[in-house]
Amino acid sequence: MRIPLLSAAVIGALLLSGCAAGADAAPEPSTPAASSAAGSDSGTDASCSGVEVVVDFGILDSPSVTECIDASAPIASADAIAAAGVATEGNADYGDAVVCRVDGRPAADETVTVPGEAPFTEPCSAMSPAYAFWALWVKPAPEADWEFAMEGLATLKSEPGQSVGLVYTTGSGTEPQPPAAD
Repeated sequence: MRIPLLSAAVIGALLLSGCAAGADAAPEPSTPAASSAAGSDSGTDASCSGVEVVVDFGILDSPSVTECIDASAPIASADAIAAAGVATEGNADYGDAVVCRVDGRPAADETVTVPGEAPFTEPCSAMSPAYAFWALWVKPAPEADWEFAMEGLATLKSEPGQSVGLVYTTGSGTEPQPPAAD
């Protein structure tokens, strides 16, 4: 099957950002479930001189994580996330280039229910469905806006003063940024 160049570029960008959306539409804004922050009280501001890690589990009903990781030089974002005490798992097809589970969620035997979609369990064998996936975000500076990561977790680097975020995204799109600390 041949895919037009533009469609291939869109699919490639989605794979690199950890998304599982098809090439037919851009994400529409939606609001992830509110959750409380755990870890340090660094928030998403200038108080973190290292690399800030933010994780929002959305509908998976786990507490959010916000941690400031000591870093005086660029660090692999995967290492920053691990230093925050957060474990990630890729999938069989793309390895660690995409994120399939964070701290074991969604578990292989956990039924994920997204309004308007059929309930499913995540086997992590291929890309997650476009309506329920872990999205990888970056914030290049404390004052900057969050952006989708343009590469996968396996290759992404973070510098001191930057933030990296993982958000379990459901519905037709994603909120434009991970949550700020409470």
